[in-house]
Amino acid sequence: MAVTLFLPTVLAKLADGRAIESTGDTVGAVVADVATRYPNLAPRLRDEAGQPYPFVTFYLNDEDIRFNGGFDAKVADGDELTVVPAIAGG
Repeated sequence: MAVTLFLPTVLAKLADGRAIESTGDTVGAVVADVATRYPNLAPRLRDEAGQPYPFVTFYLNDEDIRFNGGFDAKVADGDELTVVPAIAGG
């Protein structure tokens, strides 16, 4: 399944500054593919066990994956996956 992964600016520079086309049957498979292709991006998308960080939210077609199976959420051809890290500051 062809899926487009959109990254915020702070992460996009680790992936040539653009959205990434990827394949996989689940969100986790898409993230794993991207992590393999962009090793500098990998530790910012998932932890050492391959699970999503609690402070990084993934949206599959505008729906938070935490409510749809997490990394096990199924993806379909043409889906869009958006990464939104928590931003802290003061």
